[in-house]
Amino acid sequence: MSLQTPQAATAGSDLPAVTEKGSLLSYKMGEDSFVPPSVEEEDGEEEKEKEKLPPILTASNTAGGGLERGTKSQFSTFSSFISTINQKKEAAGSSSSPTQLVIPNIKNVRDLPPICLDVRQKQRISIDTLPPDLKAPVPPEASLPIRTKTMKDFQEDMEKTKLSGDWKAVHDFYLTTFDSFLELNAAFKKDVSLPFSTIEDSGINAKFVNAVYDALLNTPQDIQKSVLKGIINGLLQEWKGPRTKDDLRAYCILLQNPQFSNTSTYVIYAHLLRQIATLAEADHHFLAHWFKKISQRRFKQLVDRLLQFISLRLFPAKPEEFPPMIKCTWWIPSATKVLSLFNAANSLANPAIIPYTDFYNSTLDHIDLMEEYHNWQCYGNSHRFSFCQYPFIISIAAKKFIIQRDSEQQMISMARQSLVDKVSRRQRPDMNMLFLNLKVRRMNLVSDSLDELTRKRADLKKKLKVTFVGEAGLDMGGLTKEWFLLLIRQIFHPDYGMFTYHKDSHCHWFSSYKCDDYSEFRLVGALMGLAVYNSITLDIRFPPCCYKKLLSPPIVPCDQSTPVGISGVSLDDLCHIMPELAHGLSELLSYEDNVEEDFYSTFQVFQEEFGVIKSYNLKPGGDKIPVTAQNRKEYVQLYVDFILNKSIYKQFAAFYYGFHSVCDSYALMLLRPEEVEILVCGSPELHKYIKEVNTREGEELVKLNENVDTRTNDYKLSMNELRVRN
Repeated sequence: MSLQTPQAATAGSDLPAVTEKGSLLSYKMGEDSFVPPSVEEEDGEEEKEKEKLPPILTASNTAGGGLERGTKSQFSTFSSFISTINQKKEAAGSSSSPTQLVIPNIKNVRDLPPICLDVRQKQRISIDTLPPDLKAPVPPEASLPIRTKTMKDFQEDMEKTKLSGDWKAVHDFYLTTFDSFLELNAAFKKDVSLPFSTIEDSGINAKFVNAVYDALLNTPQDIQKSVLKGIINGLLQEWKGPRTKDDLRAYCILLQNPQFSNTSTYVIYAHLLRQIATLAEADHHFLAHWFKKISQRRFKQLVDRLLQFISLRLFPAKPEEFPPMIKCTWWIPSATKVLSLFNAANSLANPAIIPYTDFYNSTLDHIDLMEEYHNWQCYGNSHRFSFCQYPFIISIAAKKFIIQRDSEQQMISMARQSLVDKVSRRQRPDMNMLFLNLKVRRMNLVSDSLDELTRKRADLKKKLKVTFVGEAGLDMGGLTKEWFLLLIRQIFHPDYGMFTYHKDSHCHWFSSYKCDDYSEFRLVGALMGLAVYNSITLDIRFPPCCYKKLLSPPIVPCDQSTPVGISGVSLDDLCHIMPELAHGLSELLSYEDNVEEDFYSTFQVFQEEFGVIKSYNLKPGGDKIPVTAQNRKEYVQLYVDFILNKSIYKQFAAFYYGFHSVCDSYALMLLRPEEVEILVCGSPELHKYIKEVNTREGEELVKLNENVDTRTNDYKLSMNELRVRN
């Protein structure tokens, strides 16, 4: 279809003529006659004129009549272009053209083609090369449409709909609200006039969102389909360009849609997760802080939904419901990445929103975990996905399996190397060389064990076998457990002086007494490492802080001067060891009267060592610095750090190196401190439950014995009365 060019020329007569200069250039210098330009000259002149085209005008600067550079806007449709020309002619009051520009017989008006790429590129370069003060400012967030419907109005509409059966008002609300990201913000933002651009407040009306989503699943299918179509349109519209805080709010709202629990919506859900997973790190930071503001019930639902999505993608009940795995390999990485944001939010919250065990996905226990582990080790610095990159999703059972298999492989490797060395030296191999054989005397258990472990340090990663000197018997596991039990009892005895038992917290802690040799602390660390390595649980009760320090760092640093066992500690960590001291320090922090005069304390710590009271400065010149209301937080932090880190550094460093001399596997990087405790001494909750059961059973047994004694006495009395009567 061809357009009538004369009409177009008439309509555009007010526009500047670009060809005037070109006509002037068509005259030859020194000649009065007009000479038409050649084809090459005409092409060259057209290229020069292209470079001199004025910048693209926006709506704002066009209205002002200037040619200032502004932000680029999307190209309008051809019909809007024609209507704009007609409006300008009416505003100018021009009477030269009796009729408006009309394009007949056009039913489907298409968009104008984009400007030539080289022109757009030149325009972009011209803006980039401007001085900083003349550059166009970053465009602000788009203005939101005004929506006045409140949660109360929505609930009233739902009540009216249930009574009348007319869903039109509710359908219109859902259709409008989920049409775009801007509409989502207009409906659920607390105040559309405020930016809400901080991590502290997302600006989302959570109660309204919950009410809308709770009612959605009870609406007809056409409404639910309209919501899904609107989400698709929103995801397509918002895919290009940088993300604003309104976009992040929209993502946060869409994630809470309960429709995504249905497998039929997983394709849409996957694309939503992909967009969130590929956001910038700064955007993830905002989302993690916003997620921690979600209610516990909703937070748990979102985590469970993501875990279900991963499980059903790995092991679908009906594979035909999903696209082929080869075409959607990005589904699981995207979902796991988003799940990591919820895990980060759970870690940021104090206390945690849900237990860390709620992030476990037991489905992963049935995949090839060792392949995941090896992929993580071999391709750790690449973009290849492995669940080991996100250890919070792996259950403690799966992690224990990985550690055991890794330990077995290291044992086999060490045994094979010993066998090869023997054969290469033309020596007869012995079966004992495949094990870590310890020969100890019961009367010198600690010293013999220390000597054996020191002498056979190269064999620590072999299978452990214990022999008691002078006693016949083969170690099938029982002697090893007995050796652990006896050694732990002796080392942790209060008379031994290595550890202090705190009755209030029912746990042991390192003694701060200074000594010349810390090898026995290294022995205790090696014992714990051997226990984990050989899948043996120990009867040891350390506070959670100990296992946090044991993973600081999880891999022994190459530089021997690097501090180890130093972790960030708080008053809560001290409360697990010395609750009375922690309570006193918390009272100091909340004291409202004169701290300096009433407490009369300085930046010092006093400790008793072998009956002698010694003082230590918490900072240089601490004995002369009084504790005041202004510096009491610093005092408490330094006090806790001294008790848990500095005062026992040498003891714990020896303990750390002893543990990692056996357990130097990268698998330790998968563990949380609580999980290390479970591997070493079993579940604390299980031990507490068993203790409560035993106590309850003991009390019931005592009551039963009392009842038996009472019945026996009653029986004896009745028999005596019977004899008297006879």
